[in-house]
Formats: sequence, C-alpha cells, structure tokens
Amino acid sequence: MITDFVFTSQSVTEGHPDRLCDTISDAIVDGFLRQDQTSAITAECALSKNVLFLAARFASEAIVDMPELARTVIKGVGYRPEDFDAAECTVVSSHIEQTKSPRDIVFADLEDDQIDRISVAHQTTVFGYACRHTPELMPLPISLANRLARQLSQTRRDADIAYLSPDCTSQVGVEFVNDGPSRIDSITLVIGCEDTGSPPGFARIEEDLRHYVINPVFKNAPIKPDNLTRITINPNGPYRRSGPATHSGMTGRKTDSDTYGSFARHCGAALSGKGPSRIDRAGAYAARYAAKNIVAAGLAEQCEVQLSYSIGFPGPVSVCLTTKGTGVIDDMEIRKRLLRHFDFRLGAIIRDLKLQELTQSHCGAFYQKLPANGHFGADGLPWERTDKAGLLAC
Repeated sequence: MITDFVFTSQSVTEGHPDRLCDTISDAIVDGFLRQDQTSAITAECALSKNVLFLAARFASEAIVDMPELARTVIKGVGYRPEDFDAAECTVVSSHIEQTKSPRDIVFADLEDDQIDRISVAHQTTVFGYACRHTPELMPLPISLANRLARQLSQTRRDADIAYLSPDCTSQVGVEFVNDGPSRIDSITLVIGCEDTGSPPGFARIEEDLRHYVINPVFKNAPIKPDNLTRITINPNGPYRRSGPATHSGMTGRKTDSDTYGSFARHCGAALSGKGPSRIDRAGAYAARYAAKNIVAAGLAEQCEVQLSYSIGFPGPVSVCLTTKGTGVIDDMEIRKRLLRHFDFRLGAIIRDLKLQELTQSHCGAFYQKLPANGHFGADGLPWERTDKAGLLAC
C-alpha cells in the first residue's frame, strides 16, 4: 500500500457556471420550502451565453416565479452585462406539476411506525466520509481548495480589484507521508480577468492574489506553503472573458468539490436542486453525519460510511463502513454502535436533521447557500454536529 503521495483537489467560485447552476437550483428549492415545507421539488439548470434553461418537477402548494428567482441569483453574482445580462437573458423553462405522495408531509412529529411506512422513491448508494486532517474533519486538499475559492469571491467583493471576475477556480496539492498530510505541494489559481480598459500585468495579478487570497487562507492553516511549494496563477495567460460567455454550466457537475474533493468516494448524483425527500441528498448528509461522529468519538482516524437504498424500502438495504485500518476497535463493532444510535430511514433523516424546516428557520434561504459555502465542513449545518460522539464512544 502506497502511503507517500501527492493528492490534489479543486474547487470553483460562486460565478463559475456550474456552481451558479447549483445555486439557482437550490434557490428554487428554497423558494418552494419558504411557502410550503412539505414541497417535493427537483430543479435543474443549464446555462450558456445569455441563455438559461430551467427544468423543475414539483408537488407543492407554493407558487414560485422560477425565472425571476434565477435572474436574481445571477444578478447577485456580479457578471458584467457583456458576459451575462441577468435582466435581458433568455429563460426557457419546463415545469411539471405532480400530485403529492405520502412523503410530502411534515416529518417533525412522526412516530416510528409512521416513518416505517414511508419508502424511498429512488435507488442510490451514498457515502459519507470524515478524517482528522482538519478541525472540521474534512480532507485537507478540498478544505483548502474551497477556502481559496471562497476567498477569491470575498476578495472580488471587498477589495479594490476591478479586474477580478466572479468565475475562478482553485486547486491545492497536498503531499502525504505515512498517509498523513505533510506539506503543501502546489497551489493553482485560474482567474477570469474583467476587461477594465487597462489590463493588469502578471506581476500585479500575482501580487494581489498572494496578498488578498493565498496569505489569508493559509494564515491559520494547519500546514503552510514552504519554499518548495509551486504556486501557479493562470498558467495559460489571462482570461479576458469569463462565465457563460466562455463556457457553459449545468447543475451537478461539481460533485467532487461539493463533497470530498475525490479524496473519498461520493455518490456521483447532484446534491443541489433536490428537496429534502430525495434520498440521494438526504442520505449523503446522513452518511457524513455518521462518519463525522465516528471520527469525533475517537474510534478512528478516518471513516467512510456507505448506505445503499432500494425503491420501496424505508431505510437502507445495506450499511457498510470502513476505517481503512485506523480504527481503535474492530469495524464490525463500530458498525454495531452506529446502527444502535443512528436511524438511516428516509423519514428519520428528514425528521432528525430537520431538513424540511431549515429554509424557514434560516430566514428563507438555506439550501442556496450550500454550493458556494460548502455542503460539508461548514459551521451551522445539522449534519456537521458531533452530538452523538459520546454515545458511540461507549
């Protein structure tokens, strides 16, 4: 087994077309849940130069102006009109209204026998992962890549850098020794440059990004760049156009940065654009919740939890986990404790993590913040709690 290696993970900013499609799709989910928390909603989005396509299937009492909601999200990202004009773009939509099913109810006060009668409507296998690389128990490469992406967006909003586009990408390579992070091997930033009339030179771009982006991110990082770290900025030169004017976007194409940066397995299905009753979203959150509590309990240095669901069953048909040899007790014993303290039935996940209530309890906007801020590792998410670590430790 190779224990010394370099692993890279990448992330994108809020203005990257794929990430923007995720945000629009989740804004539509929030739009329905704001009015009717029992809404069943699936929304997808595709984006190209001045064209936006929306597809939605829903069962709800809510009335949502989805094109206007999408325009509002795009406007907030801050594209120049020549890159994407939120007010004048063409919006093509396909809406399918469905009848409500037994899953479209309030789960907060359901008893166990009622939850057992609510089966999943989709088949999927989801994964949750946690490790001791960072305080939030996330893999270090994706944690750093996501922080760089968020710092790029924050810099564009707060600093006086007129040329910085909303559409940027980040990548971090971490060198591992004996299976643990040892040093920063590489940092790559690819930024779109707005046409400001006087394009900045490369030296100016590098100075700005080191000062406003790289240095703040690594100031309190557990491992910092050293003299051998390769820092690469726009290796193919400046991008004079960015966003949908340059490349298209689609919901669900950034699942690796939504999850674990490919350091651990993920389902592959999109997280964004799906309401709480979709098991491929709810189950992914539940699996992360379980894995994080196992690591927080001190039972392992890392843990992956796998949940497999089949149509017609209320809970998983298979629950597996592996600590990849880092467990302080046998994996089978950890699994027994997990099944004793976690309920992975769809209805129980929705009830225990309060997935239906999150939009209304966060002033009407919860899910749409996840693509840019992080589905995993961010503060304040119910599946990031470690409240069951003490139970698992016993």
